[in-house]
Amino acid sequence: MTMPNDKHDLATLTATFDAKLAQLGEAGEDSRKAINTEVLEHAAAILACDGGPQALYERVAAYERAGVFAHSDWGRPAILQPALAVRSLRQGDAVLTAMEALSELRLLAVARGDYRHPGMTAERARNFLTQVMALNLDLLSGTLSEADRERPDNLGGAVQALYHYQLEHMGYESILDSLVAEVWRILAQRPIQVDDVRQMVIQIATCLYDPDIEGTTGNNDARRLVESLFAPSPGCAEDPGVAVYAERLQAMDHDGLTTEAVGFARAMHDTGLASVYHAVLLRHLRGLPDGSGDALVPLALGLSQTGQDALLCYRQLVHTLIDETVFVETAQAIYGLALLLERGVLFSTPVAAGLWRQIGLKLSPATEENIRMVCGEAQPPRVFLLAGVLGLLGQPLGVGQGNNPTCQSVIGLSMWADNDPDYLLQLVTWAARDDEVLTRFEGEPISSKGLEAGLAKEAPLDVDPVSLVLVPHLDRLYIEMGRLCGERDNDLHRWINPEFYGWWVGQGFAVVADPKTGAIGDHAGFIRHFYACYHPYYNGNVPVIHSQPAGIAVTDSAARYVGRHAIAILRVALDPDGDMRVYFFNPNNDSGQDWGQGIVTTTEGHGELPGEASLPFAEFASRLFVYHYDPLEHGNADGVTDEELERIVTLAYDSWGKEFDTE
Repeated sequence: MTMPNDKHDLATLTATFDAKLAQLGEAGEDSRKAINTEVLEHAAAILACDGGPQALYERVAAYERAGVFAHSDWGRPAILQPALAVRSLRQGDAVLTAMEALSELRLLAVARGDYRHPGMTAERARNFLTQVMALNLDLLSGTLSEADRERPDNLGGAVQALYHYQLEHMGYESILDSLVAEVWRILAQRPIQVDDVRQMVIQIATCLYDPDIEGTTGNNDARRLVESLFAPSPGCAEDPGVAVYAERLQAMDHDGLTTEAVGFARAMHDTGLASVYHAVLLRHLRGLPDGSGDALVPLALGLSQTGQDALLCYRQLVHTLIDETVFVETAQAIYGLALLLERGVLFSTPVAAGLWRQIGLKLSPATEENIRMVCGEAQPPRVFLLAGVLGLLGQPLGVGQGNNPTCQSVIGLSMWADNDPDYLLQLVTWAARDDEVLTRFEGEPISSKGLEAGLAKEAPLDVDPVSLVLVPHLDRLYIEMGRLCGERDNDLHRWINPEFYGWWVGQGFAVVADPKTGAIGDHAGFIRHFYACYHPYYNGNVPVIHSQPAGIAVTDSAARYVGRHAIAILRVALDPDGDMRVYFFNPNNDSGQDWGQGIVTTTEGHGELPGEASLPFAEFASRLFVYHYDPLEHGNADGVTDEELERIVTLAYDSWGKEFDTE
């Protein structure tokens, strides 16, 4: 359908739209789908017309009553997710885009009080829309992106018209507040990959300092984000550009450089973002004659006494890492280096030796090509990989799997960076230098070379450099271990995980469903034993000493089963409110997730360390599928009340358990 764009066409389209809505309202089930498709095609055409969004807005009650959203997720607006809405709007076909647009116009009517919906309050509707709009701030520009311009039937222009219509009725300030809150929420998890966050901060800066946008100048949280990247110190307060800033540093005395170092360190540790100007400063300090700037390096990194001690003990190594790794293009490595020192990782002798080897490592041609493809050619591939190593060793809980089914491998990266960093360095060396990783399974040697692709059929491209290089090998090895297991009488993770991750993985293993039949047997017994193994009140107050791999049954915001997913249990402890919580690592890039039934994983505000997710113990147990334990440690399983077990089992059966048989 060709998208029209004048008032006559709009009148014709709306008349046809109204007629089709009437048909839809009277149609039987066998013809509803075809008629609804026609309704949505006309809605997409109307949206692209001048005055189109207003025309559709005036018909919210009519298309809701006709059943446009019936038998779809849009029929239950409370479960909709802003990130998915953005994808539907910007990447869907005409029908999908129109469905999302009609849904958002309906929510706008709810937010403004023009329409009442039993499943959505005005406040929730407004919050949802502001989040969607915040994630589309690039549409503020009058120029469409290439991707939007290339969409058929002027869908890019139609979405932009919808966006500006919503913006006209909601205001810039609420959108900016929503985007700022989203950025801070993500940064609280301290991810290694921050390219998307930087883009969002750029959008915030555009909105914050645009003189044509009123009501945004008083947002201090937004200003903190923008200044952390573009004006973290007095010397670059007006974002002069790296060349000008480098010239200014040449003229600064010791006091001036000290002020700069303090400003950068404060901004970096406040946000978890390192400015490109920070890299310029560190390289300047290292380049001063007779090492006169080295005394300011700990200050520029914002090190505590622990970090300073590590730097003093390994001064030459740290200085070499700065010289070889810290550039404008790899500025974020500064934060990784600072946290690596703060963690005291270098006090393990093999780690220091492994980093010296990494500095001089010659990469294979295949590795270099992969890194260039993802990271570009502004620096040699070895620089990007070394920067990635610093990031992972400094932020073991900041690694994510991207859009790839590689949770098992990414959990390994996190565990090794935290528990066994010298082993991680060995794996990186093998993968990057030799295009091969060696390991053993039940005494038999295995090589990743020549193995078929595992769960990820293509190399992951939306991940950090270490994951880019290493995960394909780990993914293949994990699948190969499963193949070598052959037919066994239990879930294969029981044998694979201790061999794959390390000796610290518990040899005991519990799975809630029969691996062959999928039937859930003694669910209450499964949960009771978990309490005895992990809950301090029932296991003799024994803490989780090493993180343990576990499997959960993931559900969406409507509590529907999505699939199994690997996580790592990090610790179990009382939160500031006195509630017992499970703190865990989720490799899904963003650990704040709504699993339905009021179960929402949190990443801050309940005692979480950066990168941790947490849930109350019982809520976590309701989604648990498999776990490891020490069979020689016996807790008090009988102490768990029947009421607690019944609540957990009910939560499971009313969500993901519907997809499994019960014995």
